[in-house]
Amino acid sequence: MSDKEIPQIYLITPTNADLSFYTEILAPIIDICPVACIRLGVSSDDESIISRHADQLRDVAHARDISAVITNHYRLVNSLGLDGVHRFDGAKTIREVREELGAEAIIGTFCGNSKHIGLNAGEAGADYISFGPVDHSALTDDNIAEFETFDWWSEMVEIPVVAEGNINHDLASKLAPVIDFLALGQEIWKNDNPKIELNEYLLRINS
Repeated sequence: MSDKEIPQIYLITPTNADLSFYTEILAPIIDICPVACIRLGVSSDDESIISRHADQLRDVAHARDISAVITNHYRLVNSLGLDGVHRFDGAKTIREVREELGAEAIIGTFCGNSKHIGLNAGEAGADYISFGPVDHSALTDDNIAEFETFDWWSEMVEIPVVAEGNINHDLASKLAPVIDFLALGQEIWKNDNPKIELNEYLLRINS
């Protein structure tokens, strides 16, 4: 990224969202806040539940020309009319997923804090690489993705990079010059007014 570019917002839906979330909460937010991509984050092993959530997300996102991707379940992408998948296994299955979904699908993958895994995933055909978490929490260990990882990647690699996990306002401001996408999930949904919270992140990355 150049110094003048700012990252785009990449939203992750709540793991415990109900079906009303997409029209009653998500849609009003993305009507006024610029968003590049939305990842279905619902936590379930039930295909019927995942499918119902995916249908809701697809309709809301595509009506606004926003890409919609699913977490992990790449074999559901085409049948559900989604744009792609976000994997959590680094470079391990990228070639398999690409063969299944074709050249036009969006395939991203989470690589922790490993530049090596990120490079392997890029070589295997990933469209973007995600590093994180970017800060500690009670639920994460010491293996965070440091600013230097994103800084190095932005200088050395052309594949878009996403920052995700435990991103506070100050970290968003710091990371903005060296990332392509800022992924936000519970950072905004845990607040009483997620629209105001998202606007605060937008202000930080634009400042």
